[in-house]
Amino acid sequence: MAMSLDDLIEAADLNGLLRAVDGLCERKAWEDLVELADRCEEALERGKQLWPIAMHIDYRLALEAPGDYAAGVVHPELSRFSLGPLTEVAASTHTWAELAPHLETPQAAAYVAQERVLRGDRLDGDNRAHPEVLDLPLHLEPWEPTYALATFRADHVEVAEPWDPRAPMEEQTPQEGQLIDDQELESTLLDLVAPWTAESNGAARVAITEGEAPGAISHLAYDSIRIGPLETAEAIQRMAWAAASGGAHGRRRGAALGRFMSWYGAALMNGLAWPVEPEALGNALGSLRWFRWDEGTAEKGWVLRIAVEHPEDGWAAAIAATDLLEEDDEEEG
Repeated sequence: MAMSLDDLIEAADLNGLLRAVDGLCERKAWEDLVELADRCEEALERGKQLWPIAMHIDYRLALEAPGDYAAGVVHPELSRFSLGPLTEVAASTHTWAELAPHLETPQAAAYVAQERVLRGDRLDGDNRAHPEVLDLPLHLEPWEPTYALATFRADHVEVAEPWDPRAPMEEQTPQEGQLIDDQELESTLLDLVAPWTAESNGAARVAITEGEAPGAISHLAYDSIRIGPLETAEAIQRMAWAAASGGAHGRRRGAALGRFMSWYGAALMNGLAWPVEPEALGNALGSLRWFRWDEGTAEKGWVLRIAVEHPEDGWAAAIAATDLLEEDDEEEG
């Protein structure tokens, strides 16, 4: 085994090394995997471009190894060759009790804790969860949705889709409202899909207007539009799903960040300062009306077309964001 790995490393044989990683995982040879990752990183000094293998080993350890090994590779940064942030990967297959004693930084612990909260854990009172990092509660609020979560495999990720809304869509004639300059809200909405536009093939536009949601939507549509109401939980779920996703080719940011960004956006729309009290946000959400919309044609890939209006304050906002897979591309994110 040692000579074989030596040969693979010196030849920079990525496919052979991936097969070796599969074999070590199958045998649960975690210490050997750690050593192989170290040797791949050391080989960089000799010009061997093996850092994708080292990153893949970290991913497999986070996914499959016991809690102490998994926590040892967890960090909140996004890895280029990982199918998701390792905080999300580890939390998807380990309990909080398995990981918490071994997490080395408050940031990593906070993101892992939030991923576990999204999977039903209540971690209130556990200081190891560092709630001050994300300023989110360590339990799900009654008004929150069932979030769309990811299931990680050795070589791919399966991401749940937002549920189908109950209310039907109705056609409307586009009629543009008076545009409003609100750069903070525009940036917050565009940030929901930043990986789609910055790292992938996607495009996104936002319109903010006086009046009702159709007036904002009309600035983003080219012809006819269809609009249907969304429940608050449906809208929060869609924003969180988009913010967690990497789109077709971008890096997935994880459900914990998706929850944070949906909360932050909802607080901003209601004029609430951050960090926000969960009960105050839940009560304020009743002031908003949410909608989904399209242009009457089927859409593929990653799509976020939602709108919101604040009847009391007299404004509306809409986002049109899409990201398409290239032909014959089966990558998921």
